[in-house]
Amino acid sequence: MKQLVLASNNAKKLKELDALLAPLGYTLIPQGELSIPEAEEPHPTFIENALAKARHASHLSGLPALADDSGLCVRALGGAPGVLSARYAGDPKSDARNNAKLLADLAPHSDRRAHFVSLLVLCRHAEDPQPLIAEGEWHGEILHAQRGSAGFGYDPLFYIPALEQTAAEMDSALKNRLSHRGQAMQQLLARLAGE
Repeated sequence: MKQLVLASNNAKKLKELDALLAPLGYTLIPQGELSIPEAEEPHPTFIENALAKARHASHLSGLPALADDSGLCVRALGGAPGVLSARYAGDPKSDARNNAKLLADLAPHSDRRAHFVSLLVLCRHAEDPQPLIAEGEWHGEILHAQRGSAGFGYDPLFYIPALEQTAAEMDSALKNRLSHRGQAMQQLLARLAGE
C-alpha cells in the first residue's frame, strides 16, 4: 500500500479523494494526523496555492503529498469567490455564511453561470522539480436557493441544468465522476498508472 499525505484537514475532501485513489492502492493520510499545520495560501491562483500546500506537507512529513486547491468561479462576480471560496464570508470558515454571501452578492445579477475548478498537485518529495499537476472544471449555474443535503460547500447552490440536479442532490458516485475534482483526479490517476 502506497501512502500519500493529503495537504488538507477537510474530512469530506479526504473521503472523495480516498475513494478515487483506493483502486490504485494508495492510502491518504490527512496532514492533521501527522501534526502538520495548514500551509499559508497567499497566492492569487489555484495552481500556486496547491503547489505550496503539497510542498509544505511533503517537506514536513518526508512523504509524497497530494494537495487540492479548488473553488467556485462565478462569471457575474468576475471569477469570485475563486481562491477565496472557503473563506468567502471571512473567518471562521462557514459553508452557511459563504452560501448566504454568494446569494446576496449575486442578487442584482441575472447571469448565474459558474464553474468549479480543481487543481491537484502531487509532489513525490518536497523538492520535486516536476510535480504531477491535473486540472478539472465543472460548469453549471447558481440557484436562488439551496437544494439537496449531500456534498459540502457550495454544492446545494450549484445546479447542472442537463441533469436537473444540484451537486448536493447527486449520489457520490455520480458526483465523483462528473465533478471538477473527479475530472482532475482521473487525469492524475492516468499519470500515476504510468509511473
